[in-house]
Amino acid sequence: MITIHTFVYNGFQENTFVLVDETNEAVIIDPGCYSSEEQHELFNFIIKNNYKPVHLLNTHCHIDHILGNNFISKKFNIGLSIHKLDLPTLESTTEYGHLYGFSVDKSPTPSSFLEDKQIIQFGNSELEVVFTPGHSPGHVVFINHKQKFIINGDVLFRGSIGRTDLPGGNHNTLIESIKNKLFCLPDDYEVHTGHGPTTTIGNEKKYNPFLN
Repeated sequence: MITIHTFVYNGFQENTFVLVDETNEAVIIDPGCYSSEEQHELFNFIIKNNYKPVHLLNTHCHIDHILGNNFISKKFNIGLSIHKLDLPTLESTTEYGHLYGFSVDKSPTPSSFLEDKQIIQFGNSELEVVFTPGHSPGHVVFINHKQKFIINGDVLFRGSIGRTDLPGGNHNTLIESIKNKLFCLPDDYEVHTGHGPTTTIGNEKKYNPFLN
C-alpha cells in the first residue's frame, strides 16, 4: 500500500510528494525544496525513515516544481524523468529564476522521458503516467488505480484550474485534458494538487466553476 507524504515548499507554497510503499522504495515527485532548511527537512525525513528513493519525477517543469531537482538527484544518485515536451521549460529555469527571486541550481538533464500510459514501478506498487498538457506543453499526472489517487501537478485544483498564461500554456488544451483524461475517472479518485488542498474528481465535476 502506498503512503503519500506531502511537504509545502518555497514562496509558491508548492506541494512536494514522497510516495512510499511497504518495501520502503520511494518516488519523489516535484521537489520544490529551495532553502537549505527545506532541503535538509526532506533529506532527513527520507533518511530517518530508511526510505530508498528510486524515481525522481516532475509533473511539469515550472520553476516552483523543480527547485530541488538537483539536490535530490545528487543526494540519492537518481536520474530525473519528465515528458520531453517540457524540456525547454526545464532548461529555461536558470534564465528566468531571478525574476521570481530564485537563484536556481541547474536541474540535471533528464535520464529518461515519460510517455503517455507508461507504468512507473516501485516496490510492489505502480503509477500510470497520463499526458495532460495545457498548463505546460509536457504536463503529466501520475495515477494509482488500486488506491484511486492522482498526483495531479497544476492541472486541476479545488475549485480552480491551472493557469495558462505562462509560455506554452493553452486554456482550451487544459480544459480538454481535464475533461478527457481526468473526468473520465470515477468520482471517488483523490486529486493531490500541486498547490493547496486535496480534492476529488466528483467534487470538481460538481462544484468547480471553471468546468461546470
